Amino acid sequence: MKEMTKGSPLKIIIRFTIPLILGNVLQQLYNIVDSKIVSKYVGPDAFAAVGLTAVVSNMLIGFINGCTQGFAIPVALHFGAQSPEQMRKSIAGSVKLVLLDVALLMSLGLIFIEPILHLLHTPSDVFSDALAYITIILLGMPFISIYNECANVLRAVGDSRTPLYFLMLSVLLNTGFDLLFVKVLLLGIRGAAAATILSQFLCAAACLCYILFRYKELIPKREEWKTDHRLYTRLITSGLSMGLMGCIVNIGTLILQSGLNELGTPTITAHTSARRFIDMLMILIYTYGFTMTTYASQNLGAGEYKRIRDGIRTSIGIVSVISTLLIGVCFLIAEPIVRWIASTDDPAIYQLSVNYCRFNVLFFYALGPLFIFRCSLQGLGHRFIPLTASVLELCIKICAVIFLVPRFDYWGVIVAEPLSWCVMTTLLACGYLHTIREILR
Repeated sequence: MKEMTKGSPLKIIIRFTIPLILGNVLQQLYNIVDSKIVSKYVGPDAFAAVGLTAVVSNMLIGFINGCTQGFAIPVALHFGAQSPEQMRKSIAGSVKLVLLDVALLMSLGLIFIEPILHLLHTPSDVFSDALAYITIILLGMPFISIYNECANVLRAVGDSRTPLYFLMLSVLLNTGFDLLFVKVLLLGIRGAAAATILSQFLCAAACLCYILFRYKELIPKREEWKTDHRLYTRLITSGLSMGLMGCIVNIGTLILQSGLNELGTPTITAHTSARRFIDMLMILIYTYGFTMTTYASQNLGAGEYKRIRDGIRTSIGIVSVISTLLIGVCFLIAEPIVRWIASTDDPAIYQLSVNYCRFNVLFFYALGPLFIFRCSLQGLGHRFIPLTASVLELCIKICAVIFLVPRFDYWGVIVAEPLSWCVMTTLLACGYLHTIREILR
């Protein structure tokens, strides 16, 4: 366990973020390899099915992950304030709430997933594959949730390396099971989904056992499992705000996907390959936002308010430099990468992907500060402005589906997210400036 309340903010932020970046890069590399295996050994229709169900699974899993991140904020705050009993009580409460959340979401997901796919105008030629894939993913949500809870607790107390090691294990297992189930046993898209869930189960079990034996000081004592209504109120408001924020963002993406689905399977394939690549690039900036949640929470608990301001300024500088580098990388290698991911030489497909990547990456200068401001405000306990910004993003994506996609086809999809980033960053920046002035008074 490491405190983020002392030492150079630049060194602390970079040191904490590097394992997060590596972990997310590994996860995205696995997503790319998974897509490549599906597209090569099952076919383009199965590849499209994986892509269009990703927004559904990301919405549900994103809500759970957002909740666990939110539950970790009080853990980080009490860790920074050097209050171990309250820290363990926060962990106990978060475990109970995560189990309740996942049981509810998994049940609702299994009941309503088929109607949701119909509402998304899922093409008939990929409907059965999409339904089979997402159903298996939903059944594995408990294992995904356990890993996310363990990982976010460890990060809250300053340990970002251990979750990386277990994620590395998961990616290796994922890839091995993918090849076994899809290439060797010929289980198709169901095999790809089963590989994901099996690897998540093993990773979650290993991470939980590690905490039980290595970090015994994090394990709540018997009396600390009792319900503390004030503590649970803080956990619920913190967790729900983070979960809803992620959920609202993914609902917007889901709505955008519904407009995309009406453009046909080739366009879905192009968008899926583009998102795989652009998501990889985004890792290098949005992980600094995750770091700032823990950094802001710990320093708030310790009363180090000026360090919060200095850390946010430092992070914005870092992501601005990284954005400049990513623009150059994207313009150089976007075309061969998306062609490889989609396993196609059809210019009608890969040119759409290239257009999406090159246009979106230009707006990373807005996206980087967006993540910094949003996550920092959450870490400081300010939830209204980040939620409002997410609702604005949802509204912009709805308008894109109604007005832009029918008129401009795929270009309507391309411009929707950069437009939302600029609006959200402006709102969040104003909220941050107001908040930091209040804190420093």
